[in-house]
Amino acid sequence: MKTKVPILVMLLTLFVINSYSQEKSKQELKEERKIERQKQTEALVNAREFVFTAETAFPTGGRSINLTSITNYVKFHPDRIESELPFYGRAYSGAGYGGDTGMKFDGKPEEYTVTKTKKEYQIEAVVKGENDTYRILLTVGFEGSSSLSVISNNRSSISYSGEISAPENPKE
Repeated sequence: MKTKVPILVMLLTLFVINSYSQEKSKQELKEERKIERQKQTEALVNAREFVFTAETAFPTGGRSINLTSITNYVKFHPDRIESELPFYGRAYSGAGYGGDTGMKFDGKPEEYTVTKTKKEYQIEAVVKGENDTYRILLTVGFEGSSSLSVISNNRSSISYSGEISAPENPKE
């Protein structure tokens, strides 16, 4: 009986230690999620099909504006770019007042380049809208955080910060 108790305690200790050694630490789990997010971001950028959703607008010479309650996006497709962003800033000649007030356009990009640096992807595109030409510079961090700058011929430049994500599939 005296030898059975220490052997039983020793066996239980081995089972407990073995079960703890198989669990991953919080740091390891966090690192795995980070790597998975980086792979998703790379796949989206390479496929040229993703959605940039703005969270904050930074107009030239103005204060930042929270956009979480406003519908806003730029959808990148392999053959076109569609934008539905609000605009805050100064309009120049050729831009009508009281009409279309946002950065709204849908067109085939005349130029489209993707550059990968050590820390991010830089996507540059030029899209002609109905009455304007838009130069887009999207900087995407490896984990999906992004900043977008839009330069227009008829309006002051504006920047947005947000995230990119996979496009939602339409429900059939």
